[in-house]
Amino acid sequence: MKWPMRLALLLGTTLGIVLVLREGLGPILALLAAAGWTLLWLVPLHGLPLLLDALGWRTLLRAAAVSPAVTSPGRLFVIASVREAVNRLLPVANIGGEIAGIRMLWRDGAPAAAVAASVIVEVLLTIISQLLFAAAGVLLLLHLTGKAALASQLLLGLALAVPVVAVLYLLIHRGALFQRILRGVESTLDLPAKLLGTREQARAVDARLRELLGRPGTLLATVAWQLAGFAAGAIETWLALTWLQHPVGLATALALESLTQAIRHFIFVVPAGLGVQEAGLVGFGYLLGLPNDASIALSLAKRMREILFGVPALAYWQWA
Repeated sequence: MKWPMRLALLLGTTLGIVLVLREGLGPILALLAAAGWTLLWLVPLHGLPLLLDALGWRTLLRAAAVSPAVTSPGRLFVIASVREAVNRLLPVANIGGEIAGIRMLWRDGAPAAAVAASVIVEVLLTIISQLLFAAAGVLLLLHLTGKAALASQLLLGLALAVPVVAVLYLLIHRGALFQRILRGVESTLDLPAKLLGTREQARAVDARLRELLGRPGTLLATVAWQLAGFAAGAIETWLALTWLQHPVGLATALALESLTQAIRHFIFVVPAGLGVQEAGLVGFGYLLGLPNDASIALSLAKRMREILFGVPALAYWQWA
């Protein structure tokens, strides 16, 4: 683990511990004890948003002409589980899961260039979907709290990310990104002959990327699947708060889920979002009328679900 990530992990862990100690461990544990074994339902329920996300990936894979034999929903669900577990539980800055997913599907017999291109486009679309979902959360926050000034600031922050996404799209679609990177490596190392095979792979990936990004219907369908997955994830928040004896409406749960997930995704350098998730839930939960101890209990319930869902996926990944 590099020192910036170690520092981020230390700061995030410290923040999480401070939040727990400030509220007191007793009330938080009391809420979790009151919910009891019911919270374990969060583990199988997480399969729904993950399946919807896998179906979005499948849309891209089918558009990239990957054989249906290796893109069954069940298999992609397993791979998606491994991708999420690697990103959520290991210090890989939300990148290692995508690499693991590419390798797994490639070993199943899918063309490497097509799989890599599908994952790159999927990540780009996920950023777009996350921005749309966060914007919906801000509008819900405004509707529920009436805090126009805060909502304006949050929407401005989201708007500032739009040019970055546009530049990424242009680089990937029109910039022959991988060929440019490889040419830079070749000029630095002066090893063009040894990298001939890699050069062909870079061309293949760039060609697949241009092909996928030239299919607006496919892109819109993928975003729709992703947004459905994000919305399904809010059911977890809604049910968990009900079981923790602090029931909220679906609109509140949706706002809390969207804004917290946005913070966790955009501050991706903190491994497992330690401290970031807790701070987001406490901050936005306070605005939405949720007690701090309930917000922290919700975060701990989510982390329990991440561990119980993710550890078997990591074990399968190592075994496979």
